[in-house]
Amino acid sequence: MTGIEELLLSRIRDVADHPEPGVMFKDITPLLADPAAFTALTDALAEIAERTGATKVIGLEARGFILGAPVAVRAGLGFVPVRKAGKLPGATLSQAYDLEYGSAEIEVHAEDLASGDRILIVDDVLATGGTAEAAIQLIHRAGAEVAGVAVLMELGFLSGRARLEPALNGAPLVALLQV
Repeated sequence: MTGIEELLLSRIRDVADHPEPGVMFKDITPLLADPAAFTALTDALAEIAERTGATKVIGLEARGFILGAPVAVRAGLGFVPVRKAGKLPGATLSQAYDLEYGSAEIEVHAEDLASGDRILIVDDVLATGGTAEAAIQLIHRAGAEVAGVAVLMELGFLSGRARLEPALNGAPLVALLQV
């Protein structure tokens, strides 16, 4: 384990039975409250943005906003929020996707992505991959290219990587931590 992995893991708190019994929630708020850990995380994700040749960073609602915005600033890139349906004013592109029980929809401002953009998707956790897969579809529909996906942690037992790899078409999926 590297020094950054140890630092990040030491600042993630396990919360049993949240939001429902049997779930072990990974709380990143102690990491965000620690300036050294948050800076190390931001630097690591910004390095991924630079390495992939990204021109913009997309953050997935809501913790992807917290992580993606400083990454974009650090890497000198634009930041584009991907929101739950109905939250953005003006013209949007929307993408529906399936959840374990039901479905959801995300949106992005249509004018924020364009042909020639290379987009790095940033989020805190890769679980089943449904939201990230919908974001990839939005990026493609806007005529932009996916530079990659970067997450703080991947919950490997939920197989999100296997779901995303076909949609990524060779673009990297980088998880700083495997849980």
